[in-house]
Amino acid sequence: MMKHYKVGFLGVGNMAQAIIKGLVESKVVAPDHIYAANRSPGKLQKATELWGLQPLATNEEVIDKCEIVVLAMKPQDLSSAIDPLVGLFNEGQIVISLAAGVQLRQLQRKLPQCRIARVMPNTPSVISQGVIGYLTGANSEALDTVVEDLFTPLGYTLKVQDEEQLEALTVSCSSGTGFVFEMMMYFQDWIEERGFDPATARQMVVQTFLGAAKLASLNAEQHLEDLQHKVTSKKGVTAAGLESMREFEIERALRYSFEKAALRNQELAKQG
Repeated sequence: MMKHYKVGFLGVGNMAQAIIKGLVESKVVAPDHIYAANRSPGKLQKATELWGLQPLATNEEVIDKCEIVVLAMKPQDLSSAIDPLVGLFNEGQIVISLAAGVQLRQLQRKLPQCRIARVMPNTPSVISQGVIGYLTGANSEALDTVVEDLFTPLGYTLKVQDEEQLEALTVSCSSGTGFVFEMMMYFQDWIEERGFDPATARQMVVQTFLGAAKLASLNAEQHLEDLQHKVTSKKGVTAAGLESMREFEIERALRYSFEKAALRNQELAKQG
């Protein structure tokens, strides 16, 4: 079904490039059916060289040529980019927004003639291991199918119920990827302090996180707590470390980080 659509990107930043890569490599959309414009020419030229998409000089041209338009600019740039062009969008045209914080109702108010979806991928989407949440309006089964077909090649795709759930997904999976890297950095620093060279320490950390995630994936019927118990002997080494983590209220610190990220998401919504 998707092979018949022309898909246009307003902006070709990192996330747009991840999506384009997934579409081309999975053969969901052919390169000659993917169009893009970008404020600076460098990224557009790179994307064209890598995936053979069709570069265009202006956003207006992308809107004119494509049945599906992906809003891939920064959230703070969305209004200034879209507001002058609202009259160019066609009745029933599909618009997919990747802008964090800009809510569906705000987009529908700007583009009432369009069918609109909010989509939030995370950076592992570039290796087809992403979490991609999306939100559409009522009576949107056909639109849901389009979104699923476009984004399933990038990883685990799920429809959320409302803006609150999409915010939770944004914080836990999109921002959460950065939080995981932060913890990995702490692991690596500690290992290096014990005499390991940086490259070896990094590989040890990556393999530990990868192995834990793989174990959880392969044992989906088990609670994470049960898997943790399998590596935790009573009064053993792991138990001592976990006890200290709980004394220092690591969970509370993480929850506070999630809430701070959620507040920023809400600030972006107000700016939209």
